[in-house]
Amino acid sequence: MVRGLRLELNSRLRLSPPQVLVVGFGALILIGTILLTLPIATASGKPTTLVDALFTATSAVCITGLVVVDTATYWSRFGQVVILALFQVGGIGFMTLSSLAAILLGRRIFLHERMVIKEALNQVSLEGVVRLTRAVVVMTVLSEGAGALLLTLRWWNSYSPGEAIFRAVFHAVSAFSSAGFDLSGDYRSLTAFRSDFVVNLVLSTLFILGGLGFAVIVECLNWHRGHPLSLHSRLVLKTTAILIVFGTLFILLVEGRNPATLADASWKTKVLASYFQAVTPRTAGFNTLPISALRPATLLLIMLFMFIGASPGGTGGGIKTTTFVTLLLTVMATVRGKERTEVGGRCIPAWQVAKSMAIAFISLCLILGATTVLLLSEGKEFLPTLFEVVSAFGTVGLTMGLTTELSVLGRLVITAVMFAGRVGPLTMVLALAHQQYPKSVRFPEESIIVG
Repeated sequence: MVRGLRLELNSRLRLSPPQVLVVGFGALILIGTILLTLPIATASGKPTTLVDALFTATSAVCITGLVVVDTATYWSRFGQVVILALFQVGGIGFMTLSSLAAILLGRRIFLHERMVIKEALNQVSLEGVVRLTRAVVVMTVLSEGAGALLLTLRWWNSYSPGEAIFRAVFHAVSAFSSAGFDLSGDYRSLTAFRSDFVVNLVLSTLFILGGLGFAVIVECLNWHRGHPLSLHSRLVLKTTAILIVFGTLFILLVEGRNPATLADASWKTKVLASYFQAVTPRTAGFNTLPISALRPATLLLIMLFMFIGASPGGTGGGIKTTTFVTLLLTVMATVRGKERTEVGGRCIPAWQVAKSMAIAFISLCLILGATTVLLLSEGKEFLPTLFEVVSAFGTVGLTMGLTTELSVLGRLVITAVMFAGRVGPLTMVLALAHQQYPKSVRFPEESIIVG
């Protein structure tokens, strides 16, 4: 009887994979908040308020990049290292690091842990998740190391050796993790490097790789060995390429004659800045153009890109590229009178179509709800408020200047949106909802009138 009660208690206390992710990210944020409230974390030696520390820790763990205090001047080196560690762990995921530790210690990774890893890396099956975890760590170290080396060489003559190395490592990790934190100072992001090919290309390459998803990168590396790309990888690569090309051309056409952004720039700078600004909204949140000076059409495109976000398993938020493509293909199939969503000679399962719709619907509800609360609490204009919320949800970090002006309530709202955006809207709902098991009874179908 005692054994039965113990087993029942263990089963009740065991968290589901979505709940483990929510609790895990919450614990990281709590640790980061405590460290950032310490006087040693600030340049002035004064403790940071709890709300500002919580906001910064959440922004770092959730790889967003929105800040209420200037990262370069407000935080001490200790504080900057804490932020660096938070967005490194937040970028590749705490389950990846815990799994790596288990592998190094020779401990077996059990089924429940594999299920959590699968959820964290957005994988469909449990097959190969531990092997993928090893690949994630290797790719992260190699990518960030190469980026840091190139940036160190670029900044070697601009700073002292120690400062050049730290800045290079900080920005390389921030880029690959899609965090968007920078050490430029005065909330300028990378506007001073608008014409710098090395900085632009190194950072953009890093956050494009991070946003593709680790499983896609592994498949691409194995492609030359004769292994065909999966439908998922093909969709991710094609969608990413289309969004980059379309975004670059759109921003180039719209901002090319904007006197507040690119009108006075050379043709090479226009192309480089347009490319960088087209790539960054879906992942990183760096900007080489002043966001508040962009034209409304460009801001609308950026919000769309922030809503779409990165790809599953990548270091970024949003509804994900494959979700967007699935919805688009479903609409096209419906218009053509087809009952199934088909692409590349394959049919996307109905449950994945339903999941895509649920993700998009929950995301829109979250954005609309948070925007409404901020409009009531902050009294700011609609466009900057909506832009801020979409940026937080997409874990991007771009802002029209509203972040530092937020009230305590406003900062808490954005904190919650960043957390939901990083964990995933559907994962968040599943973590909070009571687990339902499939019923053996199926009710008869009956049509309703829609449209």
